[in-house]
Amino acid sequence: MKEINTLGALKLSGYKNRSVKDEMRANLILWMRQGTPRFQGIKGFENSVIPDLERAILSRHSVLLLGLRGQAKSRIARMMVDLLDEYVPFISGSEINDDPLLPISAFGKRIVNEMGDETPVSWLHRSQRYVEKLATPDVSVADLIGDIDPIKAATKKMSFSDEEVIHFGLIPRAHRSIFVINELPDLQARIQVALFNILQEGDVQIRGFKMRLPLDLSFVFTANPEDYTNRGSIITPLKDRIESQILTHYPSDLDIAKQITLQEAKLTSEQRASISIDALHHDLLERMVMKARESEYIDGKSGVSARVAISAYENLVSAIERRIILNGEKFGHSRLADFHGILPALTGKLELVYEGEQEGPVNVAWKLFEEALKEIFLIHFPHPDRNRRDKDIYGVLRAFFAGGNEVQISNDMSQSQFAKQLEEVAGLTKLVGEVVPNAKNPDVFKELALHGLAAFQVIGKSLGQSQIDFADPLSTLLDDDDED
Repeated sequence: MKEINTLGALKLSGYKNRSVKDEMRANLILWMRQGTPRFQGIKGFENSVIPDLERAILSRHSVLLLGLRGQAKSRIARMMVDLLDEYVPFISGSEINDDPLLPISAFGKRIVNEMGDETPVSWLHRSQRYVEKLATPDVSVADLIGDIDPIKAATKKMSFSDEEVIHFGLIPRAHRSIFVINELPDLQARIQVALFNILQEGDVQIRGFKMRLPLDLSFVFTANPEDYTNRGSIITPLKDRIESQILTHYPSDLDIAKQITLQEAKLTSEQRASISIDALHHDLLERMVMKARESEYIDGKSGVSARVAISAYENLVSAIERRIILNGEKFGHSRLADFHGILPALTGKLELVYEGEQEGPVNVAWKLFEEALKEIFLIHFPHPDRNRRDKDIYGVLRAFFAGGNEVQISNDMSQSQFAKQLEEVAGLTKLVGEVVPNAKNPDVFKELALHGLAAFQVIGKSLGQSQIDFADPLSTLLDDDDED
């Protein structure tokens, strides 16, 4: 088809034009019948968002994706372009991709009338049929719809009422495309009215000049529920014309959250080859993010983006990488001490409420760590308090720290030093051997035991800028009193 370069040849080929929404519907039906995967890489939405979106496409609806930040709304919108035909013809030189069989602009109609079957035809790839605009309060009608170009009018010696002196905005230039507006409520109400006119009537008004432009578009809007009350709102007539509103959500399953993080984390080949993140530590990271979404210290209306987990994972890898570079090691395995390194990924992305501001972002991040750590600890070890009624498997550890012994684990400690510190803790190796006998990396569980017992206040723990100290709980309390 791409060899066709005139309107006459296009007609002889049997080409039939169809609307954008009809294209998407037909191609989706074809994919579904062939069993072709749709929206690959979007995880956790297989039984919720994706079926709703497919129903909207089959219904040829405009779509509003409504959800908190970091829920893949923009990514879903960008993937919808795959449902368009690979190439479509347009009149060569047309600013708005006029269909040769159905031109709508003055330019397109004039060319077809003058040249007939000799009208030159070019081909547009589907990747060029996607337009995205971030809604901001300063977006104007001229940006989206267009404005009169006085220079063009003067050059062509035309009246300002002539359609050909109009400089088209983003929406007319997106004719026969998917047009996406992110954060729709941020648009001023008068701009939303202009969108309403296009959706409802297909007419455009530019500086008092009204023209009929039956644009062929598939509109996709995204919005955050917070926007409805805090920054702006979607005007009721426009909301009424957006046929399908689809609610997105965060992954509720830990395994899905891990898959998303691993898929999206941007790591170098060198990092992938030299650094290993233990599954237990990745579980802990994802649980921290899930805890953040439920935390009383964090604004739930703002949401906790999936980008928090992705950035934190990248920082965790980099913390290990930095450590092995400093120690001249070739390979590094994750430790709980490395979680110092993920703090910048959390403190910069969590929107705190008043109570959280009082605590401070770093303290809130460590509280999330402690909450998630307790859950992980109890999956592998008995509860310290309940354990006392039967045999106290933590008795040797209690006695070790009660005797005034301390353990200091530095962020940058070499692997041999780290293993030696853990080995010197009386009863720790035996405990892990009894509770987790088949552990591939016992040091992971030794460190978990120390942190877990500290979380349940069996032993004391104090956090420094670059190290963690474990000691008798009474001594850490006295140290805190001295600092106060």
